[in-house]
Amino acid sequence: MDLLEKLAGIEARYEELNALMSDPAVIADYNRLRETGQERTSLEPIVQAYHEYRDALRHLDEAQSLVASESDADLKTMAEEEETQLQEQIAHMESNIKALLVPKDPRDDRNVIVEIRAGTGGDEAGIFAADLFRMYSRYAENHRWKSELLSSNETGVGGFKEVIFMVKGQGAYSRMKYESGVHRVQRVPVTESQGRIHTSTATVAVLPEVGEVEIDIPDKDIEIDVYKSAGAGGQNVQKNATAVRIHHLPTGMIVQCQDERSQLQNRVRALSILRARLYELEQEKQLNEQGATRRSQVGSGERSEKIRTYNFPQSRVTDHRINLTSYQLDSVLNGDLEEFIDELTTRDQSEKLHAAGL
Repeated sequence: MDLLEKLAGIEARYEELNALMSDPAVIADYNRLRETGQERTSLEPIVQAYHEYRDALRHLDEAQSLVASESDADLKTMAEEEETQLQEQIAHMESNIKALLVPKDPRDDRNVIVEIRAGTGGDEAGIFAADLFRMYSRYAENHRWKSELLSSNETGVGGFKEVIFMVKGQGAYSRMKYESGVHRVQRVPVTESQGRIHTSTATVAVLPEVGEVEIDIPDKDIEIDVYKSAGAGGQNVQKNATAVRIHHLPTGMIVQCQDERSQLQNRVRALSILRARLYELEQEKQLNEQGATRRSQVGSGERSEKIRTYNFPQSRVTDHRINLTSYQLDSVLNGDLEEFIDELTTRDQSEKLHAAGL
């Protein structure tokens, strides 16, 4: 199917939705009316772009006919100039339309829950996990998003065995979803007396925030334990059982939160993490049922499963999925990830367009 044929089909669907919006049966059904209105709204910019594109093609055809038939030199020159301008406009329009046709991930506008875990490398892996936590926190700050720590397990040497936090902001998932995978660091650890370069890893999972309505967790499916927090927070945390551990019986998942002083707050946060994990599990299940293959977000933490390498001796950062290298390591670790995420977004859109036959 060529582009014009596809756009004509979308226009036909748009007109059908317009008719449905006036249908008494649809008006009487609130949910159907809302869904119809949402679909019509989503198609409107594509239809508008199609009309402008179609008009430009018609004008181009007229200009080309004039160039072929005009005997007056001045008029022919003017027609040739118009033809060139229209060709440039049409090429730009086609790019914009194809971008509009890329299937939009309905989760793109959501907040995200980011889980970072130390992989291979002992204490150095934990320190690297802390570096990644700071990197993403600063990236969020650059976008004026809010970061909120949900759970952490410190190593005692300035690192994390695990750190889970939420990033709240418009479009957070659309940008940060590409960060899922195994990250590798190559550097001389502070504890290394011989000056040898060590390689360590940390795993990152980026999950969209999920509401209670989307993932219902029956009380019978969970066991909740409360215990005294071992983390920071003063004597109040130590004396009272504020930490919460939730065991999801059907899957065996265990989530625990202890960073808040309130048992209720820790429970709310733990349930939020559990919902996000269960949602991701359901998404994987649906893809498998459809015959789709998708690499797990979180690998085993082994070095061979890397998506990006941070090399300190050469001040180099390489994203292995897109073969993109930056020699601005300090800037990247300070949250300047735009070069990588922009290219990953472009590559993702290109693959989706190819899959759609465009």
